[in-house]
Amino acid sequence: MPRLVVFSGLPGTGKSTIARELARQLRAVWLRIDTIETAIADEATPITDEGYRAACALAVDNLRLGLDVVGDSVNPWMKTRDSWRDAGLAAGADVLEIEVVCSDPAEHRRRVETRTVDVPGLTPPIWEEVVGRDYRPWTRDRLVVDTARRSVAACVAEILARL
Repeated sequence: MPRLVVFSGLPGTGKSTIARELARQLRAVWLRIDTIETAIADEATPITDEGYRAACALAVDNLRLGLDVVGDSVNPWMKTRDSWRDAGLAAGADVLEIEVVCSDPAEHRRRVETRTVDVPGLTPPIWEEVVGRDYRPWTRDRLVVDTARRSVAACVAEILARL
């Protein structure tokens, strides 16, 4: 049975780094919202939920092909989290929801302020935008991965153990 692994978490927590490595190890499709939204954005059209809808549709297509999918996005509201979960269930996949956090505020800020972007055209948020973001609490169980003082390998191993 294919698996949908859905990430969420504020920018700078290590979410994309872990998602990319997990997708590499699983040989899974990696759907990164930053890439999708940057590709469809233009100055005349603000991004709302088009990127999430496109990513969920692509997830269903790939899951139905029997491929594992790793969904990588901030996923800030239950509405977006539900969309990912519903897409996975509609395709008959096992769904693992993950929230990536960095419990060390100083380390989190350092990551945000020093990170490089590998998506052409993407402007990373500044620290004030990250901490001011509308990120709603989860209302159901999920795997919480704390990246503070942990390696990418350790975080990926924790996720692989749950799959």
